Amino acid sequence: MGPGTETISVVMPVRNALPYLDDAISSILSQTHSQFELVIRDDGSTDGSRAVLRQWAKRDRRIRLFEANHSAGPAGSADWVVRQSSHPIVARMDADDISHPDRLRRQLELLSRQPDVVLTGCLFEGIDDRNRVVRVRDRSPLASRNLSAPFPHGSIMFRREIFDRVGGYRSACDFWEDLDLYWRFAACGRIVVLPEPLYLFRHSSASTRLTSHQERVEAAVDLMFDCIDAAERGGDYEALLAAPRQGGKKVNPRTFVSFGSIRLWAGKSPRLLMHTLKRARLTADLASCKILVWLLWATVSPRSLRWCLNLLLRYRDQRADKQFPEQDVYDWGYQRQRAGTFRHVAAPANYCPLTSQAAAQPSMSSS
Repeated sequence: MGPGTETISVVMPVRNALPYLDDAISSILSQTHSQFELVIRDDGSTDGSRAVLRQWAKRDRRIRLFEANHSAGPAGSADWVVRQSSHPIVARMDADDISHPDRLRRQLELLSRQPDVVLTGCLFEGIDDRNRVVRVRDRSPLASRNLSAPFPHGSIMFRREIFDRVGGYRSACDFWEDLDLYWRFAACGRIVVLPEPLYLFRHSSASTRLTSHQERVEAAVDLMFDCIDAAERGGDYEALLAAPRQGGKKVNPRTFVSFGSIRLWAGKSPRLLMHTLKRARLTADLASCKILVWLLWATVSPRSLRWCLNLLLRYRDQRADKQFPEQDVYDWGYQRQRAGTFRHVAAPANYCPLTSQAAAQPSMSSS
């Protein structure tokens, strides 16, 4: 069976996704690769999302809708919905984002032609609540050995066999369950990145990290940074997951840049400076100084900071033109760190690069 006819599963957990849910579902149902099931779990929504989902399920037989009365949490709902999938290839979709019409076809073709690839993601552009592009693509992370992934969680496609082998999503990693999953996938095969923005990531103040219990999320993101530091040193972070976390303790200051970035790109002021001074483990070093300057700037003039960051992103992306031709795909930097090499491979001969970013959705505009 060729990549054009293979049936795949697309999975989407939903928790209070209005008013963006229609755009997300429509972008999947309009894919050029139409052979798929769309498995949706309503994770105890209270904003009317369930009624919208029921209407979509009536209109398209490819949708399999499951309804839960209580939330299983970010990792629990993500794991549950994958385990309901029926096919060997699974694509993720987030309920407030938008996929380019050709996203599934290109990712499936890659997995079909390269059996050593276990997971693929793509680069993205950031959009606001009116579908305007507010954060441009940046290819420079493709050259980095940073352990953070350059692709959004909702953009991935992977082999279900590997998901089952590594144990799926883990609740111990709530709010960074995607990165933990990638690290374990990387031990089983290659993770590659398509350098085109085939995915539009929604920057919204309704993000799960911002709407969940704040102290719980702070502790989770603090744990993530501790695990990243351990992995960068070549250590095993499993012991950190098993160790009890002390409630109320001060957390890594990068945690608040993580929160602040969500609000900043959503067009709002983070207003986290005083909270950071109270809750962060600040030290007398350059790193803490940079974080405080960033938070001060974001609080005083978020618009100018967004403008400067976009200027920097455009500059870095333009510098990457020769290093990262769009007809290639690239191994994720975490695996390059493990292997000590940089590898990219040519895409299939009939690979058609994205020539118009506006083609992703007719209603999109840039700001």
